[in-house]
Amino acid sequence: MKKILIIGGTGFLGYHLAKNALKKNWKVFSLSINKPRKKNFLKNVKYIFCDITNKNTLKKKIKGSFSLVVNAGGYIDHLNRQKVFETHLLGFKNLCSLFQKKKIDCFVQIGSSVEYGDLPSPHHENVNKKPKTSFYAKSKYLASEHALKLFKKNNFPITVLRVYQAYGPNQKKDRLIPSLIEACLKNNEFPCTEGTQLRDFIFIDDVVGSIFKCYKNEKAKGQIFNIGSGEPKKIRQIINLVKKLVGFGRPKFGKIKVRSDENLKLYPSTSKAKKILNWRPTISLREGILKTVKFYKKDF
Repeated sequence: MKKILIIGGTGFLGYHLAKNALKKNWKVFSLSINKPRKKNFLKNVKYIFCDITNKNTLKKKIKGSFSLVVNAGGYIDHLNRQKVFETHLLGFKNLCSLFQKKKIDCFVQIGSSVEYGDLPSPHHENVNKKPKTSFYAKSKYLASEHALKLFKKNNFPITVLRVYQAYGPNQKKDRLIPSLIEACLKNNEFPCTEGTQLRDFIFIDDVVGSIFKCYKNEKAKGQIFNIGSGEPKKIRQIINLVKKLVGFGRPKFGKIKVRSDENLKLYPSTSKAKKILNWRPTISLREGILKTVKFYKKDF
């Protein structure tokens, strides 16, 4: 039986990845600091609790070998610089150090679109520049750099996926699409910008699909791939689509000013992922938001 270890297995991406792996009859292990929320608990997952920044504890907790290791972990409060640096960079390095000594087929590092900083869109994987935007962006960028060095130096079977704005059922409501859906379901007035920012949204099942495309793909090793829809939309379009599919909602466009440091165009080129991973999104924005709306409607 194939074995997958998901670091951050109790989070949004980790939950959906674990659920999908179980359907594929994989043996699933989840590593996280916190226990899963009740709605995120999966019966046949082996939950392991450990802080990846503690190298010695990590060695004791992780036994045996794995077919696939996916690092979707890291501190989510980006205002805490120390925790961000420790989990997204030092913790990642601890994981790499551990799994270089174990037999694994593939290690997938979940990166971020913010690694491109202020580079113009569409983003291409062969154009890199250390971002100045945030401590989180710098930590993720340095983790990707470390990943590529490990592959070149030790042939470590690692792939980096720079994921854009993932959304879907069971996401926390502090994210854009769930917060919009909730406001519309309540038929609330809510202030927003003019919504001219271009963003790329990718349904969570498509992100999960891209991870499995990396497994046993020799050409994917030592590579960075952008994972997004490749079809950017204005935020105003997203808001209006959510409003239409919910049937309620009263957005007040222009009531909030766009931040002076906000990147107005943030979207990827996905041609490399299509060519090498043979991956492409299968869920349209309309279909994905409709699935997400149906999930949150259960609470109303």
